[in-house]
Amino acid sequence: MDLFKIFSSKPSPKEVAKERLQLILIHDRSDFSPEFLEIIKSEILKVLSNYAEFNSSDIEVKLTRTEDGVNSSPALVASIPIKSTRKP
Repeated sequence: MDLFKIFSSKPSPKEVAKERLQLILIHDRSDFSPEFLEIIKSEILKVLSNYAEFNSSDIEVKLTRTEDGVNSSPALVASIPIKSTRKP
């Protein structure tokens, strides 16, 4: 047992490769083109800009899958660090 691996927060190259392969398979199975994902991202950001201030370079949007046991389906996951909120 490697004690350094227990306390390390950095994923192993094997885990990174596995996650990338899963994302590629999800993209292939969902029939979402990269252009379509960019359109979705821009629409989400347009709506959110009405309510919050954020740095667009810090935003990450990716396609993943849900982990509901037997049934798994594509899921869009967005990580948007918000600097401040705006009053509606």
